[in-house]
Amino acid sequence: MTAPLLIIWHSRTSASEQLARAAADAAGEKARLMWCEDVQPADLQGAQGYLFVCPENLAALSGAMKEMFDRCYYPVLGTIEGRAYATIIAAGTDGTNALRQLDRIATGWRLKRVADPLVAVLNADSKEAIEADKTVPDHFLKHAAEMAEGLAEGLALGVF
Repeated sequence: MTAPLLIIWHSRTSASEQLARAAADAAGEKARLMWCEDVQPADLQGAQGYLFVCPENLAALSGAMKEMFDRCYYPVLGTIEGRAYATIIAAGTDGTNALRQLDRIATGWRLKRVADPLVAVLNADSKEAIEADKTVPDHFLKHAAEMAEGLAEGLALGVF
């Protein structure tokens, strides 16, 4: 096991990437940061817990993150039950549907939510704002960092 916490991210306009990197920086060597397209079943099986970080696109989980779940779902089914997870969703205006979809997948894997979700609403509601690279406000980055630090420490200590 390379690190207890696996942070898996996808981002199209940099918001989720900023949140994932803030989380990984805070967790330090207790975390491994991976882009969702690089994640393989063995990566999931080699971690003790997960932080999933992605945008909500068109009121749904981003396609690339969903593809990671589709690709890895059955190969790890029954092998990661009971492991801890947390979520961060970057959203233009809502984020709740992406969160709901991700939680349903985690329920299928029988993961255990160990932190309240962070939905970073960035108030991008025009075509230009939605397509633009984002600058995530510091309070969201701080929350992401604190979440990952607590999750990584809890995993390292065997709390989760």
